[in-house]
Amino acid sequence: MGAPKENGRVRELIPRQDIERRVTEIAAEIDRDYAESGAESGPATAGTEPLICVGVLKGSVFFLVDLLKQIKRPVAVDFLQTSSYGAGTSPGEVRLRKDLDLPIRGRDVLLVEDIVDTGHTLQTVLALLQLRGARSVRLCALLDKWEARQVPVRIDYCGFRIANEFVVGYGLDFAERFRNLPYVGVWEPSE
Repeated sequence: MGAPKENGRVRELIPRQDIERRVTEIAAEIDRDYAESGAESGPATAGTEPLICVGVLKGSVFFLVDLLKQIKRPVAVDFLQTSSYGAGTSPGEVRLRKDLDLPIRGRDVLLVEDIVDTGHTLQTVLALLQLRGARSVRLCALLDKWEARQVPVRIDYCGFRIANEFVVGYGLDFAERFRNLPYVGVWEPSE
């Protein structure tokens, strides 16, 4: 789906109350899963080291902040930012614009993203975190635009599955506009 036209309106898709409720539920799932010691894909020493929560800039910031306020276990916070260079709308080479500051070797990492669509960039980032020696890497995404998926990406904690529409709000933008809306909405261009 291409970028929307400049003029239009935002139709509310996921109300603020639904987002708040789901963020609280996801935080409880994360606390539960990381408290289980010896789980095959989970941390064996969950109580001794903070969970490293990595937000993908810029879109995940609103979701990440609200999620971290609800998580009960100790966390450390870091960020990364990517860009994809390619011709047209096809996926291109993924580049890091901002890399992690914290070392992740032997640590449990929770990657927090606003939306998963084609999966190309996230597939690369998840592989990179594993390659750097993280003990475990899980993905938490507010939105799963599953109809747009082109490569497989496992979402361990998912807020909402949505149709293949252009969405804004709660961190998601159109030309840096609408990030501060307290809900997720569909951008509907003017006719």
